Amino acid sequence: MKYTKPPFTLEQQADLLLSRGMTGDKSLIINRLSVVNYYRLSGYWYPLRQPDHSFKPGTSFERVWRRYVFDRHLRLLVIDAIERIEVAVRSQLAYHHSHHGGGPFAYTTNSAEIPELKTEERTRFLEEIEKETKYSKETFAEHFRKKYGDEHPYMPIWMASEIMTFGCMLTLFRGSPYDIRKKIADVFSVTDEVFSSWLLTLNVVRNICAHHGRLWNRELGVKPKIPRKQLIWHQPVEVANNRIFGILTICKYSMDRIAPQSRWPKRLGDLLAEYPDVPKISMGFPDDWQNCPIWKTQ
Repeated sequence: MKYTKPPFTLEQQADLLLSRGMTGDKSLIINRLSVVNYYRLSGYWYPLRQPDHSFKPGTSFERVWRRYVFDRHLRLLVIDAIERIEVAVRSQLAYHHSHHGGGPFAYTTNSAEIPELKTEERTRFLEEIEKETKYSKETFAEHFRKKYGDEHPYMPIWMASEIMTFGCMLTLFRGSPYDIRKKIADVFSVTDEVFSSWLLTLNVVRNICAHHGRLWNRELGVKPKIPRKQLIWHQPVEVANNRIFGILTICKYSMDRIAPQSRWPKRLGDLLAEYPDVPKISMGFPDDWQNCPIWKTQ
């Protein structure tokens, strides 16, 4: 089918919303549509639409806007937690690989250092590290190139771990020997299989946040594994893995282990309290979520 819809002016966009039953001040709607795209906001009013595209009675633009603003604050909280987890994993990878016995460059020369990667995966990984080594603007990277660049196309693992993308870091974790994966997963009190799935999902969520995507009312395409044998994930509250509540719980559980002094849980609680009108069920929060032992731990 050929796409024939013409572009709407901001005024026409506002008129369309009002004609479908959304209430609000037209000038305010136009002002906000000028800084937040119509289709970005549409994800927040979609649950309020009826089959004929009209809005449910009582749907106001302010209600939609509060959901959007809440989600923006939520993204900042989630990216903060993911950053702390990422930094901890980078540190662990650097430490354990550098003490694994092969030296600072063994991860580039000895396939036994990343035995779980297929040949093409290892090749792509090393190409990415070489690229970052060559072009990174970090002061330590520029110093390394100036002093050692003629001899070494790669940096030692404790430097390389700091210039990797999250995806590259995930590849290194997945490719590491079992004993290294286990030591890192032990820091987070889960199995290496579970933790690998957490990193994979956190990478996806991180990218959503980086591109200002919607977390509220989003079903996750890449789902993390929930520890089967740890009852705190199942009783008296079942932590599902398909929406953001599962990610928030993983972040809380991880932060308790790597940054127990953090006020992150309180900041999340304050955000939820500030926006009581934003449906938590759309994020996968059970009614009794605060009875979950993970969320009771301070």
